[in-house]
Amino acid sequence: MSSILSQPTTSRAGALLAMSLARPVTRIALPAYKSRTFHSTPTSRISHFDTFLFAEKLEKNGMTRKQAEGVMSVLAEVVDESIRGMETSLVSKADQEKQRYTEKVDFARLKSELQLHEKNDLTLMKAENDRLMADVEKLKQRLREEVTRTQAGVRLDLNLEKGRIRDESSQQELKIKEVDTRIESEIAGLRTQIEQAKFSILQYLVGVATGSGALLLAYMRMMR
Repeated sequence: MSSILSQPTTSRAGALLAMSLARPVTRIALPAYKSRTFHSTPTSRISHFDTFLFAEKLEKNGMTRKQAEGVMSVLAEVVDESIRGMETSLVSKADQEKQRYTEKVDFARLKSELQLHEKNDLTLMKAENDRLMADVEKLKQRLREEVTRTQAGVRLDLNLEKGRIRDESSQQELKIKEVDTRIESEIAGLRTQIEQAKFSILQYLVGVATGSGALLLAYMRMMR
């Protein structure tokens, strides 16, 4: 009991409980009665503990019935006040439903915003992809034009080189023909000179043979 009095009280019900316990307890001889006939004063509130058992324990510790009922009433008020204080700090079911509905609305709004952002991102990504594809097609077209221009330039250079080689070949053939003609003319001149030399030698041999024959005939005539 002294431990209950030593605890600090912060409510009106706690003060009443302390005052009732602080009164001097006088032991009065009471007539014998059956404990089962004892009952607390009916109240409109619901007790959160067994008041009958609590009153019996107080009477066993030396309190009278009236004191036990007073302590029990004050303690019931303290418990009720504590429970009401706890209930005020708790969230009601309606508040929970309201909070849940608010969270659902916020979640739906967030989901809608995310879907909208995702749709916008997809649209931007598609537009960027289309722009990149258009740039790639432009680059391909430019590359094809460059390749065509390069091929045309290479073909032109090859044709010019072929023409130059053909011209050089023609010039070389003309030079070769000129050399052949010159060689043939020189060979013909040499043949003519050889024929003339042969004819001259033949004339010389005929002259020598004729002179020798004339000398031989003259010698034979002289020998006769």
